[in-house]
Amino acid sequence: MHFGDRLITAVRRSGHPLCVGIDPHLHLIPQIFRVGDMAPNSLQTASAVRTFLAAVMDRVTGKVAAIKPQSAFFEQMGWRGIEVLDNCMKRARANGMVVVLDVKRGDIGSTAEAYATAYLAKGAPLQADAITINPYLGMDSLTPFIEAADTNDGGTFVLVKTTNPGSKDFQNLVHGKMPLYQTVARKLSELSKRHAGPDTGWSSVGVVAGATSPAEAVNIRKELPNSPFLIPGYGKQGGTAEDAVAGFVDGPEGPEGGIISSSRGILFPKLPPGAIGKDWERAVDRALAAAISDVQKALENAATTKSG
Repeated sequence: MHFGDRLITAVRRSGHPLCVGIDPHLHLIPQIFRVGDMAPNSLQTASAVRTFLAAVMDRVTGKVAAIKPQSAFFEQMGWRGIEVLDNCMKRARANGMVVVLDVKRGDIGSTAEAYATAYLAKGAPLQADAITINPYLGMDSLTPFIEAADTNDGGTFVLVKTTNPGSKDFQNLVHGKMPLYQTVARKLSELSKRHAGPDTGWSSVGVVAGATSPAEAVNIRKELPNSPFLIPGYGKQGGTAEDAVAGFVDGPEGPEGGIISSSRGILFPKLPPGAIGKDWERAVDRALAAAISDVQKALENAATTKSG
């Protein structure tokens, strides 16, 4: 199925757009999963992380439409970490979840093609359903990724407005009569339309639009009415659920428009001293349920506001 159709259909089926970010911060791994000193180059660390993420997958499977692994946390462990990443993505996809790999790749020519082959092409060795890409090198730098995604019903999420405070240094600079982030969104408009899904109308060319910039998300949505948003910044980074859904639009079952990522708030809930495995499982389940409820309430409020 076309990626845009597949993503939005999965979100509608789950009843909410929450996506679980898979960011295995080594220093935050719960004690019950830790082995040795958890140093990135330790032989035992990757195995401990693999066990931890297998437990995470057990908690979130069937409850969310998508996961978003952050490649950097796996890369820091070298080839063993990449093996863990591969296992995590295969497990999630086998369980019916959409996998958006956060790698923020961006390059030109044959180098971009090689990156695209690694993640998006048919038979890719690190197969994801979609990846994040950086548009800073220009529109031609996006082409290899989008073309590779097309061959395998995959997708891309182009960085437009990120969550870090320094994003304003460049992304908010006025270019002509509008900020640069909006210029990038406008440049993507025709590309997004050309890749619209036949069933839902949502494109396989999505964008990253952080929850910490709700006003900017509204502007981006005006430029890209059918691009799904990947929305980081909800929760620990300060974005509220209301901020996260600012760029959503009316759908057949209520406001929709992308996926909202939450990582640390779900993977690393506060645990009592001496916690055992069951304590962690219950804490993760509670954190996940609370985040889903929070996002659903924000969607209900958004629907009420629009109808009023």
